[in-house]
Amino acid sequence: MLKWGIKMDDEIGYENYGADTLDSWVIEKVDDWNDTWKTNYKNAFDEYYRLWRGKWSEEDKANQSERSTIISPALQQAVESSVAEIEEATFGRGAFFNIRDDITLPEEPKTEEEAQATAAKMEELKQNKLKIRFLREKLNDDFAKAGIRKAVGECLINSAVYGTGIAEIVVDMMDEVKPVQTMYNNQVTQGTTLESRTIVKLRPIQPQNFKIDPLATSIETSLGVAIDEFVQPHQIKLLQEQGVYLPVDIGVDSKTTSDLDADHTIIDQPKEKVRLTKYFGLVPRHLLDKFNGTDEIITDLEEEIEASVEEQIEDAEAVLSAEVEAKVGPFYVEAMVVIANGSTILKAQENPFYLKDRPIVAFQWDVVPGRFWGRGVCEKGYSSQKALDTELRARIDALALTNAPMIAMDSTRMPRGAKPQVRPGKVLLTNGDPREVLQPFNFGSVSQISFAQAEALQRMVQTSTGAIDAAGIPGSINGEATAAGISMSLSAIIKRHKRTLVNFQDSFLIPMVKMAACRYMQFEPDRYPVNDYVFEVTSTLGIIAREYEVTQLVQLLQTMSPDTPMYPMLVSSIVDNMQLANREELMRLIEESAQPNPEEAKRQQAMDQMQIDFQQSQTNLLNSQAATEQARGEKVMAEIRALPLELENDRVRALAALERAEKEPGKDFKEKLGLAESFIKEGKLGLDKAKFLSEQ
Repeated sequence: MLKWGIKMDDEIGYENYGADTLDSWVIEKVDDWNDTWKTNYKNAFDEYYRLWRGKWSEEDKANQSERSTIISPALQQAVESSVAEIEEATFGRGAFFNIRDDITLPEEPKTEEEAQATAAKMEELKQNKLKIRFLREKLNDDFAKAGIRKAVGECLINSAVYGTGIAEIVVDMMDEVKPVQTMYNNQVTQGTTLESRTIVKLRPIQPQNFKIDPLATSIETSLGVAIDEFVQPHQIKLLQEQGVYLPVDIGVDSKTTSDLDADHTIIDQPKEKVRLTKYFGLVPRHLLDKFNGTDEIITDLEEEIEASVEEQIEDAEAVLSAEVEAKVGPFYVEAMVVIANGSTILKAQENPFYLKDRPIVAFQWDVVPGRFWGRGVCEKGYSSQKALDTELRARIDALALTNAPMIAMDSTRMPRGAKPQVRPGKVLLTNGDPREVLQPFNFGSVSQISFAQAEALQRMVQTSTGAIDAAGIPGSINGEATAAGISMSLSAIIKRHKRTLVNFQDSFLIPMVKMAACRYMQFEPDRYPVNDYVFEVTSTLGIIAREYEVTQLVQLLQTMSPDTPMYPMLVSSIVDNMQLANREELMRLIEESAQPNPEEAKRQQAMDQMQIDFQQSQTNLLNSQAATEQARGEKVMAEIRALPLELENDRVRALAALERAEKEPGKDFKEKLGLAESFIKEGKLGLDKAKFLSEQ
């Protein structure tokens, strides 16, 4: 031990961590986590698997007298319907992810100086947009080659049955054989070419093969995670030849049965198999360094410094401090460890990925607070399914008693050696009157109420799981298939499926796509553009949700005429939600029909202008006619006002003539003449005033 204030391995207290080798430390953790899983979850998961597969086991008996082994398909239908809804919502439209394109191109420059200044930036932005489009198409092609959709479907089934879907992101090499034509001696020959490239695969993991810290709620918060399973020996041999695993000798696992078997219902399990434990997580740094031989370097440095202690103590202390600080880091380091048969390390290294992430993704079908293992469809419908199975088995057992012919007899009066069997045409010999020796016997009939009970229990399974198909909807709404009742029921179903879909997208789908893209960027940078992209889901509604939305749109479409501006939009939405073979072509035709024809637009514009001109001319004509009529009316009113004056003048002239005939005008005549003159003056003033106002 050195004495210069530098804390070495034996002073850190590594002996308190329970293991002195890397393989023993990992296997100890994995076995402890496996014991916790077996105690709390194994029996329940095994029963969920049997109910989903429809396989009966002796421990599934509700009572000892139960003889029938039938299992109702209600829970199987619930699992398949729920998985199909989520899978259709994810992959129903082809591409299931997108890359966010928030690049905004600048406006067109107005001057030549601005064009020169923004030309380089514009070109860079266009290149970035092309990279996003290229990466999206490239990932879609590679996902199709790697069978990602099938693997995701299996993860969805595991999640619906066990409550949690788990998968491993595997980076592998794929050999692509392509047909080519080559020139040989001026002749065209046909052949093939072999191209090796990196491929990212998704490998579903069964819950019995996945080990995690019982206190962890996610993969990131756990000390580590492990995949513990049986594999074929030749798979390890191939990876050793490729240099992935260390070239060490491995045997086969001697256990004939184990909790790690993929299907525990199989009686004869494979015998030639190797237990392969892959651990991803934190490990003590000193154990990893010890396995990789890094501790030997530090030990050599200690020996060299011990040899020069007496001569150059100060120099030795400086050298040791620098070297140890370079080698000693945090206690835990993120690593990948692969162990065969619990004792032979095939691979141990620090996490080689860019993001230092663990290549495991998982999601819960229904979240259970504070737990990693979720709540699946089988757990939701477990009680109802068990009650339904008990009801059906009891009815079948009762039918066996009521249908089979039975007979009671007096055994003391039967001939010796007679076989007590009943069958058509059989002759029964008796010692005495057969009516006294033999008597038919039965247990009555089965109650018809069991049919109604079985139907009610099946509705309970559908209600608990939320997996109600079109045939079960009317029966689940008090037997009334009204439009309002079905709409309310569908709304509840869609909300439950949407909740699971969002959880699946956020916890599994997007992390899987991002992790796969980062692996491609790391191992094939010449094929994939390297950048920090944001991935988004393009999942849509499931089958039930789309049917419900189409129904609502059709009802809305019936309330409006085809000339309504919203009519083409509703038709487009209906076609978009339908599973038609030529849906894309129909959508294109609808979009083209919605766009106006340029020639028709010009013709319509000319007709509109002509209509405007015609209306303007009509307006001008009507205005001129109105002005003429107004002038004519004013003239008539003036003539009407002038008529009393003329009559008064005539009366004055008549009076004057009369007075002249009498030779001398009287006093009354003078008064009448003055009054008439005043009326005439007032009339003239009124006419002048009216004329003035008309001119204004």
